[in-house]
Amino acid sequence: METIHYLIDLILNLNVHINSLVNTFGLWTYVVLFLIIFCETGLVIMPFLPGDSLLFAVGIVTATTNLNVHLMVFILAFAAILGDNCNYWIGHLFGEKLFKPDAKILKTSHLTKTHQFFDKYGAKAIIIARFVPIIRTFTPFAAGMGEMPYRKFVLLSVIAAFIWVGLITYFGYFFSNIPFMQDNFSYLIIAIIVVSVTPAIIEIIKKRRQVKKTNANS
Repeated sequence: METIHYLIDLILNLNVHINSLVNTFGLWTYVVLFLIIFCETGLVIMPFLPGDSLLFAVGIVTATTNLNVHLMVFILAFAAILGDNCNYWIGHLFGEKLFKPDAKILKTSHLTKTHQFFDKYGAKAIIIARFVPIIRTFTPFAAGMGEMPYRKFVLLSVIAAFIWVGLITYFGYFFSNIPFMQDNFSYLIIAIIVVSVTPAIIEIIKKRRQVKKTNANS
């Protein structure tokens, strides 16, 4: 229970915790954040790490510390690109062997949903998935497993990484001086999480309705 409370506090007060990182590690904060983004995108067992909310908080913090927002965007985008590539080759080399129906994290159902995402959006899924939690972690894996041409994957990965990191980080940075943003940070994080997971929830609801409809007609 304490772990859950800690995680909730960590997510809702990311700006405070990142400020603490800056005060403790100084410029090494770039490295710490690089590793977090790399793990969230590159290690298929880490889909639960904060992504969108972290980038937003980073944008706000860079506006009030000695961290450079432009350098931060480049470093975190590079981390996302490396993470994607790592995930791609894990999928390419090991494929479905890592997934099990009853697994806590690497569930076969997550991989199935990612495949459905690919079927719906095609190559654009690499870019769109960047803004969908969990799906963005499994998409590079599925691309590697499905043997998407590597050059095509890398190009889409670079575009997706800079759009994702740049858009959210700069949004937090440029609007950080608005008192409302500072005073209601926790609510903004909740809003970002809700917006991020809404597409996945909609897809789940649609899928269940289709299943019910199929069962009713059969």
